[in-house]
Amino acid sequence: MLALTLAAGPAFPELPATRAEALAALENPVTERRAEAVVWVANHGRMEDTQLLLLRLRDDSLFVRDYAERGLWLLWSRSGETAIDQLMARGVEEMQAGRHDAAVATFSEVVGRRPDFAEAWNKRATVQYLAGNYQRSLEDCGEVIRRNPVHFGALSGYGQVYFALQDYEQAIRWWRRALEVNPNMLGVEVQLRHAEELLREKRGRST
Repeated sequence: MLALTLAAGPAFPELPATRAEALAALENPVTERRAEAVVWVANHGRMEDTQLLLLRLRDDSLFVRDYAERGLWLLWSRSGETAIDQLMARGVEEMQAGRHDAAVATFSEVVGRRPDFAEAWNKRATVQYLAGNYQRSLEDCGEVIRRNPVHFGALSGYGQVYFALQDYEQAIRWWRRALEVNPNMLGVEVQLRHAEELLREKRGRST
């Protein structure tokens, strides 16, 4: 089972014991207590707890923000069904091995069995992008956003696809939306600036 862990040490004596303790600790002035609360929510929370971790993406502490981002991915990746989670893990292995057709088939099986599970659509969108099937990737990104409008991975994925299609205006638009949700994605920020530069050059050539 996927889980988020904190580094061992005196700064992190133990995680909150209950949901009530975790919710209270999310606003604790001590950085370590907020981090512990984020980890508790990531490991025990539900999709409905997304907003709790989204708020921590704007925490004063970079440490807490990092855990909040990883915690959101964990929340979104957990289907609640062992068989589905096993299929997702197999699809990820296939994707990482470059077996794109197999990965698409695996994630398609998950989508067929659990069409409400946004992360299955997101993983299939990623594979379609890697395979160069850009239109299909865009379609799957749309399915993700319909189910999880704050999925910054899919929002930035839109940008990746449009950038590959050299539609820099759309890439910029979607990357800005992704950064509005999660301002900590430095790689996306770099890509956004690059796309803005390319768009200026493109417009300069057309005048």
